[in-house]
Amino acid sequence: MLDRVRKKEARLPVLKTYKLFIGGKFVRSESGRVSPARSNGQVLANFSRASRKDFRDAVTAARAALGGWSNASAYLRGQILYRAAEMLETRAGELEAELAHTARRKTRAREETSLTIDRLVHYAGWTDKFSQIFSAANLVASSHFNFTIPEPTGVVAVICPNEPPLLAPVSLVAPVILSGNTAVVLISATQPLPALTFAEIIATSDLPGGVINLLAGEPNELAVHLAGHMDVNAIVDASGDPKLGAILQEGGAVNVKRYFSRDLKPGSWRTEAAENPYWILDTVEMKTAWHPIGL
Repeated sequence: MLDRVRKKEARLPVLKTYKLFIGGKFVRSESGRVSPARSNGQVLANFSRASRKDFRDAVTAARAALGGWSNASAYLRGQILYRAAEMLETRAGELEAELAHTARRKTRAREETSLTIDRLVHYAGWTDKFSQIFSAANLVASSHFNFTIPEPTGVVAVICPNEPPLLAPVSLVAPVILSGNTAVVLISATQPLPALTFAEIIATSDLPGGVINLLAGEPNELAVHLAGHMDVNAIVDASGDPKLGAILQEGGAVNVKRYFSRDLKPGSWRTEAAENPYWILDTVEMKTAWHPIGL
């Protein structure tokens, strides 16, 4: 009996290894690299660490998903995002536990989970409204109708801050994809687990594979590749790192990528500053159409 107890005490736990989320699938890094996720010196789990090849694969998946997602009706995109919020609601306890593991109090973890769900619902409601609000019928001196409407930019790279690890990624990605863009998201480098759990949740929602691709890794390692990739159309940078921002802007100038900085302090992500509908306009192109009047 004593031998059985000793064997039980000597058992080592099998830690979970979180994978990258690319093209609607969970994959290990092609480099084989795995890093430990720690909190207060304790190893909570392991996670795959993205390489340049993983980033390129994510861009390919995002580009492949762009046509179907951008051609879907605004109403359908809104329903899909709302369904994702429903999935988050049903698994709120799991998210709270994940956040609590990252050195958070339970009340704070519960607050961030609730705000994340509400934030996704907020942006889901803009999907079929932003075009009506930001479009325009232009008066011209010739015999034409002249309309200006927003259309998606394409593949958008998003760099998330380290804090908050769940609310910030959702607040950044939702205004990007609701207009029909697809996204490659580099999540928190120090607290990647909550966002990777979010990937497991949206994988079972109605969101098509490739619309959101989540990578865990070091921003300084991937920034050069991210900025220089010719099939990335825009960059949303919330890293808060001026040196990283300079690298992204310099590399993005090669194919004239749009670059936008989201310089918010950790506490500001919990306020209306992160619910700005004008963030939607940063990653759309305003297209003007002319139509003749009469014969």
